[in-house]
Amino acid sequence: MGNYYCMMTGLPDIKLDSKLEVSYAALREELDSALSDNDKKLMEYFFLETDCKNLVRILKNPEAAIEVVGNYSKEELQDLIASALEMEDYIVPGFPAFMSKFVRSYNYNKDKEGFFAEDEIMLAFYEYAQRCPNATIRDWYYLNQDINNILTAFIARKYGWNVGDLIKGENDVTEMIRINTSKDFNLSREYDHVNALMQIVDCEDPVDKEKRIDALKWLWLDNKTFFDSFSIEAVFAYFCKVAMLIRWDKLDVEKGQATFRQIIEDLRGEATVPEEFTTYMPKGASKS
Repeated sequence: MGNYYCMMTGLPDIKLDSKLEVSYAALREELDSALSDNDKKLMEYFFLETDCKNLVRILKNPEAAIEVVGNYSKEELQDLIASALEMEDYIVPGFPAFMSKFVRSYNYNKDKEGFFAEDEIMLAFYEYAQRCPNATIRDWYYLNQDINNILTAFIARKYGWNVGDLIKGENDVTEMIRINTSKDFNLSREYDHVNALMQIVDCEDPVDKEKRIDALKWLWLDNKTFFDSFSIEAVFAYFCKVAMLIRWDKLDVEKGQATFRQIIEDLRGEATVPEEFTTYMPKGASKS
């Protein structure tokens, strides 16, 4: 793993309530020129999430524009689709196997009630990313999947829906959610962030809710890289934060900055949240 002191000190400083002053494309160019070959492969996990979303766009509309910051071009994704559909069980070389399988499943299930392509490909992506050889990257995707499932479970319970029907994936957290009827699904003892999520789910403002979730993730990234500011883990965390800022830029800037400052103060005032995020490790994932 490389030490990226020069790269990290040369990148724009970003904060939770700051505006991104550099383009995504420029950051990607900086990344490609600085990283070792092994670390480039690790960063492919970050950009693969965009590829998954682009793949769904093209499957739904071959003429659709795509985000240009993935690992694959539109032409490459179109070739993936054509090749995957040409032969059953064929895994197209150069792409993660789940993408070929998803193309075929989409073609079969696209008109079925209850099939949500975006949810299905993200589940496949999380399962793939959770096998990443880097522990911090694995943990990030465990965390994101767990947060999505926990929030979904709280919302489902609130509206009287069947929780088990809406939970995605198989791990210790999903098992607890499916079988436990206690208020916190009996997760608070091992996962302190569950208490914070229980408060977030009651937010009436959907924008405020999303910002609080991202603030939670931002603090997790800060704690994961606090003692390792120039590693590939720090580079990965930086790009995760940039992705959040890009989304926030679409919101009202003035309102967003004030809200985030208050959110961070609230979270930092809850000592158990930062402490938990420092030690968070999903079962089945090893530390490195």
